[in-house]
Amino acid sequence: MVNRTLYSIFKEGSKTYFYSSLFFPMDVRGDVFVLYAFVRKADNFVDIMPQQKEDFYRFWDDYRTALKGNTSGDVVIDSFVQLLNKRRFNEEWVHAFLKSMEMDLKENRYETIEETINYMHGSAEVIGMMMARIMELPKESYEYARYLGRAMQYINFIRDIREDLDLGRQYLPQSDLTKHGLESLEHEHISKRETQFAAWIRGQIDRYESWQRIAEQGFPYIPKRYFIPIKTASDMYKWTAQKIRKEPMVVYEKKVKPSISYIVSRYAYSTFRYH
Repeated sequence: MVNRTLYSIFKEGSKTYFYSSLFFPMDVRGDVFVLYAFVRKADNFVDIMPQQKEDFYRFWDDYRTALKGNTSGDVVIDSFVQLLNKRRFNEEWVHAFLKSMEMDLKENRYETIEETINYMHGSAEVIGMMMARIMELPKESYEYARYLGRAMQYINFIRDIREDLDLGRQYLPQSDLTKHGLESLEHEHISKRETQFAAWIRGQIDRYESWQRIAEQGFPYIPKRYFIPIKTASDMYKWTAQKIRKEPMVVYEKKVKPSISYIVSRYAYSTFRYH
């Protein structure tokens, strides 16, 4: 039985991955909920205005306390540390994640793709490797798990351009914008340069697709009972990319996300196809 707190944090944080994760077998589903409640709670401290800096560092301190074998009193943290020990997560992965969340307290713009990838290592790639551990995949799969996490995160950056601007952030590299004659992603600037913006954003989607192709080389490592939820989530990010490629300016109009009914229909399709 999944704890109500973990359930609600995950559900409110990422609907696409939440509904895809419901299709995992029960023994793994609970672990996935614990993992994503932990990362979402940490992310929530830095993803609001004003940021809850003191709460974030208290969360980090409580995690360290629990890691030493003490009870933090926070069901999210205590459940995660139990999961860390159960699934033998590398503690450096968790540190990398928290460091990337800390970067959101300090950094607001990334100049190069290398800087963005450095951030994504902690914010997404290590999550992919934790998922690989939860599913007990062989170590040979970890590199592909990293790329899947990175690819999904990059589509989120593209989809959330407007939302990130409201937080004063720009994760997509400024150097790429400059190459297309764009100074910023502010709507007032972009609205006068839609052709350049379309070319730029399609280039960003090309980058996502190149990483996605690498990630998919690791799909054969995933047992069938876990593959369909992963494939469903992956397909939803592809769907988002296709929608934005077709109409780039849509990112300023709304948050492009598949409906719950579409997620369920893709799961049903994949179940029929891969069984």
